[in-house]
Amino acid sequence: MRRWLWCAVLAVSMVARAQEGHARSHDAEPASGEHAARAQEGAKHEKVDTSTYILEHVADSPEVEFQVPLSDKEFILHFPVWRIPLEAGACPASAEEPASLSAGCLDISLTKHTFWMLIGSVFVVLLFVFGANRNPKQPVPHGPRQNLLEMLVIFVRNEIAIPNIGKEEGPRYAPYLLSVFFFILTLNLLGLVPWASTATGNLGVTLALALITFVLTQIASIRAAGLGGYLKHMTGGAPWWIWPIMVPVEILGLFTKPFALMLRLFANMLAGHIVLFSLLGLIFIIGNVAVSVVAVPFAVFIYLLELFVAFLQAYIFTMLSALFIGMGVAMGHHDEHGHEEHTEPHEAVHGKPELAVNPANAPG
Repeated sequence: MRRWLWCAVLAVSMVARAQEGHARSHDAEPASGEHAARAQEGAKHEKVDTSTYILEHVADSPEVEFQVPLSDKEFILHFPVWRIPLEAGACPASAEEPASLSAGCLDISLTKHTFWMLIGSVFVVLLFVFGANRNPKQPVPHGPRQNLLEMLVIFVRNEIAIPNIGKEEGPRYAPYLLSVFFFILTLNLLGLVPWASTATGNLGVTLALALITFVLTQIASIRAAGLGGYLKHMTGGAPWWIWPIMVPVEILGLFTKPFALMLRLFANMLAGHIVLFSLLGLIFIIGNVAVSVVAVPFAVFIYLLELFVAFLQAYIFTMLSALFIGMGVAMGHHDEHGHEEHTEPHEAVHGKPELAVNPANAPG
């Protein structure tokens, strides 16, 4: 516990130095003599704008900042601006002006969240390239890395994919569920690294992941029930004169599922970082170092809680994706199940063939 407290105090000192360097860099004119003394005295009593610092940390930006520990030096990596004009003259001439897709300018520039998302993707690929067991003579994995990966892979396949989708179709969709689980988990954990950023705290990233699950769910539904059966389920089994009410409700239900996926992951990851930095920001808002005695332990607790939430949100997104896909696959078995229920009363009334042929086997 002492190590975590020392790390938190070190993080607070780094934030303080970063804020001091940020305030110095934004001075409009260099002061000299008496003006310099007054400026320094005013800077000591000037309160740090904590809310701006927090919003800049969680928001997306066209640059990435890396600060040298225990110093005012920082390295800023500016990304190039890539814009595709869909119409002539649609993109602004200045790179600082925002581009609008409605005006006909497609902005595909690299941003902070996109950068860390690419870092997370490369990390997941390298993790399985070098961490997978590729020795056919030793099928049993050896080493903590391989055992941990095997445990997580088996957990996603046997505890998430197969129970929610089925033994037949579950292994078919297990690769997608594994990719989503490890990708989200890596992005969540990267957000807990100093000077890194949580890409899953961006609404665009969670929207893209939810849309992939939505498309795959519709494909699984059509594959299982056919196009006719898929459209038939849009009516909810209601009479034809209720279709104008049921069809819009069913279509709305299709989009509420990915919306819940998108919003749940985004809100949980964004809120955790805001709470963490708000606790540390109390030191600068109140302006007393004694507040760190309470703020730092609470911040350490929230940090450990965020570590748990990183795994939990990856599990929830994967579980709900498997559940939605399983509901689509179940469309194909609905008619078969209904046919079986229809034939059971017939057998109950007329009796089973072997009981009719051999009455001695009848009960009683």
